[in-house]
Amino acid sequence: MADHTDSPSGASRTFRPGDDALLQRVMRRVRLPLTLTWIGLFAEQAVRAFWPLWSLAIAVLAVLMLGLQDHASVETVWGGSVLVAIAGLWCLVRGVMKFRWPSREDAFQRLDTSLVGRPLTALRDAQALGADDAASARLWAAHQARMASRAETAKAVEPDLRVAKFDPFGMRYVALSALCIALLFGSFWRVGSVAGMAPGSGVTATGPSWEGWVEPPAYTGLPVIYLNDIDPGDLSVAEGSRVTLRLYGEPGDLSVAEDVSGRIGDLPDPTTPSQEFTVARNGSLTIDGPNGRAWDFVIIPDAPPTIALSGEPDTNVDGRMTLPFTATDDYGVEGGEAVITLDMEALDRRYGLAAAPEAREPIVLPLPVPISGARTEFEESLIDDFSEHPWANMPVRIDLHAQDAAGQEGTALDQPIRLAARRFFDPLAAGIIEMRRDLLWTRDNGKRVAQVLKAITWQPEGLFRKDTHYLQLRTIMRRLDANVTHDTFTPEKRDEIAQAMWDLALEIEEGDIDDAMERMRMAQERLNEAMKNGASPQEIARLMQDLRDATQDYLRQLSRQAQRDQEQNGTDQPQGQQPQAGMQMTQDDLQRMMDRIQELMEQGRMAEAQQALEELQQMMENMRVTQGQGGQGQSPGDQAMEGLSETLRNQQGLSDEAFRDLQEQYNPGANSGQSQGNTGRNGGLGQGQQHDGQGQMGQNGQQPGEGQGQPGGQAEGGSNGEQSLAERQDQLRQELERQRGALPNLGGEAGEAARDALDRADRAMRGAEEALRNDDYAGAIDRQSEAMEALREGMRNLGEAMAENQREMQGGQGEMQGNVGGERNDPLGRNAGTNGQLGNDRNMLQGEDVYRRARELLDEIRRRSGDGERPEIELEYLRRLMERF
Repeated sequence: MADHTDSPSGASRTFRPGDDALLQRVMRRVRLPLTLTWIGLFAEQAVRAFWPLWSLAIAVLAVLMLGLQDHASVETVWGGSVLVAIAGLWCLVRGVMKFRWPSREDAFQRLDTSLVGRPLTALRDAQALGADDAASARLWAAHQARMASRAETAKAVEPDLRVAKFDPFGMRYVALSALCIALLFGSFWRVGSVAGMAPGSGVTATGPSWEGWVEPPAYTGLPVIYLNDIDPGDLSVAEGSRVTLRLYGEPGDLSVAEDVSGRIGDLPDPTTPSQEFTVARNGSLTIDGPNGRAWDFVIIPDAPPTIALSGEPDTNVDGRMTLPFTATDDYGVEGGEAVITLDMEALDRRYGLAAAPEAREPIVLPLPVPISGARTEFEESLIDDFSEHPWANMPVRIDLHAQDAAGQEGTALDQPIRLAARRFFDPLAAGIIEMRRDLLWTRDNGKRVAQVLKAITWQPEGLFRKDTHYLQLRTIMRRLDANVTHDTFTPEKRDEIAQAMWDLALEIEEGDIDDAMERMRMAQERLNEAMKNGASPQEIARLMQDLRDATQDYLRQLSRQAQRDQEQNGTDQPQGQQPQAGMQMTQDDLQRMMDRIQELMEQGRMAEAQQALEELQQMMENMRVTQGQGGQGQSPGDQAMEGLSETLRNQQGLSDEAFRDLQEQYNPGANSGQSQGNTGRNGGLGQGQQHDGQGQMGQNGQQPGEGQGQPGGQAEGGSNGEQSLAERQDQLRQELERQRGALPNLGGEAGEAARDALDRADRAMRGAEEALRNDDYAGAIDRQSEAMEALREGMRNLGEAMAENQREMQGGQGEMQGNVGGERNDPLGRNAGTNGQLGNDRNMLQGEDVYRRARELLDEIRRRSGDGERPEIELEYLRRLMERF
């Protein structure tokens, strides 16, 4: 049993070093931890009692270092000083009342509480019972020895300096933040300026003083100059800098003399305590009086920006013009514009252009500037599509204007260029475009254009490849003739007819032919026509790409026809049998032939290119489909690839609609020119497609064959017009989940990577759905992009896993000996499923094509990001795209 002398807990017992030898030995060993614990208790009390006082002191120091007192009147400064003094006195009195001096016993108890079993208190205890019993005495001694050993391990207790519960508004952090700002942008020299505002201020002791600053214009990015730190002599300052001077002391002790502002007439008193003026010219600034100084200001001139064309205008495959230019400025170009006017002197005024043109306003376009990085010197490109403008492909003159932040303008005037736009190589389409140009030149050409269109449609045999094109052109001709005859040819009707002519010419040029062979022949004819007319390399590249696409479509149609013949006849070609006639080619052979044709055209060897093109055409006409081993249906891998391809297309459609909704949300009416209703466009599962815009001349719906575009048939999903984007995104995710469950059991790293990629696509679709429900279209577009990228990666990995699995199943058989599972080969030896799709997407956009497409996308993003009228959220999204790619 133990007994505490003063109380059962021993908390009130005063420590007495002489109690016994064991206690004295322990207390000597814990003296340092005990002292440190006492210091911590003192710090706790001081912080909790006086934190308002030191917070106030820090805040006042920050204000003085920033020099705010120099911008206030003397009365305001003294009023603030009285308030600060009262607040400081209150904080001091409050702190003294709350402060409690910690005792040695407080430190003893704090240290003892931190130990297990409170050994220090145990060492103070005395044995209450059994003191005369030897066994009890030994037990008590062992207990005391164990407590002594535990007490000797004591360490100083860390103080609790947290005062958050006493400062719920975080005022101490506000004061510290202000001090940090003052340390960065202020000066300790400014603290003493408040003394000059005292009555009878200490001028006799310290003398008059002054302060001065030179603040360059913000757009220069130059630092503020503190004149007190600048020695007398030459001082270079930016043009337009603001000089601020403060004079302290008795009036008349200091005065200012300057001629850098260029002020004449109403000049302020040189002894005014506060003076401000702008540096407008070279000159001197002098502060006369005790400790005065003088400087000779040398202005750093702000030169106007310069701008110039850095290359010839160019067009991409869609006819969009790219005009490179360079701009420079000493502090950065803020913006600019291009003004384009028709060059009448360089224009060939023949045929429809011989008449006097109708007046048209110049084309005014904003110039793009870099979104990030320096604008002191950069090269950018003006990108726009002038294909439908009346001046398309005509000589024009362009004036470039660049502005800087000071409002200065640099120009490059009267630069002759060609207004590059799309060119038409189909003779019929080119003729319609020329008549459209004449019609837009002046309405007086209406009668002549009508006569030419009558001549074109007089004997249509062999000229029109489709009867609908002939009927549309006849309708345009009749409507034009009626308006001209009845003197109702208004500008609005002229523009409607011109739009119909453009749409018809575009349809004829690009082709809308179901027969793939005819489309390939058209591509070859257009390429031949381009070579004869000396087209540019960019136009030849576009037409060559059209020929490649048409050839691929032709091969796909051949493969499908062969499969239909096999299904109807019920016959299969024996394995390993090769065609008796026809031409066998590989895909590499065909690719090399087309590359050779393009190389010959780029080298200017047009005759050889035309001969090679004719040979290619002959070989394609003689080609027969190489059929593999018979079999019905698709393999599970083919079905999975086809389903994932459809899911990818539907996800792309949903992303496009989300982007249009984003534009409409922040720029209502921006998409009013698009076709009405997005029901069934690219969204949902198995939706039909709907044509954009209206049919030719369908504005009034009066002529046959001119009505609205017909919506495509709907598949199993039906119309989703009443479903939200979030619901359709959820349906697409559920379809992906079903496809994931139906994937074939493919092993290996590629199969595992495919499943991981599809799992990421599922998570991204869930995120897109949640963002759409919250109307966060920008976030939804980001998640949809992640889902599409994951789908593409999953399809690539799935294709690799399928190829590896097929190689193992075939046991090294040749590709032309037939495929397992009823798969067939196309004329180039590639696998084709029952849907006729050739190969997979692993070889899409390779070589030069991928770089061309990437450049086009980047140019389009830059063009849109330079449009200041777009909503800020869209511009932010475009900036993120540019930073990412």
